[in-house]
Amino acid sequence: MKLDPFYLIVDSAEWIARLVPLGTKLVQLRIKEMDEANLKSEIAEAKRICADHDCQLIVNDHWRLAIETGCDFIHLGQEDLAGADLGAIRAAGLKLGISTHDGPELRTALAGKPDYVALGPVYPTILKKMKWAPQGLDRLADWRKRVGDVPLVAIGGLNPERLPGVFEAGANSAAVVTDITLNADPEARTREWLAATEQWR
Repeated sequence: MKLDPFYLIVDSAEWIARLVPLGTKLVQLRIKEMDEANLKSEIAEAKRICADHDCQLIVNDHWRLAIETGCDFIHLGQEDLAGADLGAIRAAGLKLGISTHDGPELRTALAGKPDYVALGPVYPTILKKMKWAPQGLDRLADWRKRVGDVPLVAIGGLNPERLPGVFEAGANSAAVVTDITLNADPEARTREWLAATEQWR
C-alpha cells in the first residue's frame, strides 16, 4: 500500500470541505468530543466530500461508526487499539493505521498487522500534552528498519522546511495538524504542503 506523502489531520467535515478540494489526497478526521449522532453525520459528510475528490478518508478511533458509514480506513491510538475488535475491523474490510511512541507500543502495533504505523512526536508539538519527548529523526530512521515494508507516518511539529529530513529518515508520509489549521491562511498553507511533498508523490 502506498500512502500520499501529505497526510492532513482535521477535526471537522467543514475543514475537509475547505482543504480537500485543493488537491489533498489523504486526510484523517479526528474528532474527540461529540455525541454519536452528530459524529456519524460528520463522518458521512467527510466521506462524501472525499469520494467527490478522490481523497482517502481515515477515521480516527471511532471504528464502529467507520464500519456503519461504509468507510474503509481507521486509525487507532494505543488506548483505542486495546479496546478495539480487530477481527470486526478486518472483517469489514477496513485498513488500519496505529500510533506508536516507544518500543513496546511498536511491538503491540505490529502484532495487529497494521497497514501503516505512525511515530510521534518527531519534533515538539503544541497539538496536545504528551509524556513522550520529541522522537527525532534518528528514532524515525530506527522505526524505518523495525517496521520493514509497513508504511511509516511521521507526525508532530512538522512543517514544509522539515520534510526533507523526515523523508530521508524513511517516512512515507508526513502528518500535519496545527501548522495548517492554526495558520492565518490554511488554504495557502495547504497548497505549500502539496507543493513541498510533490517530489515524494
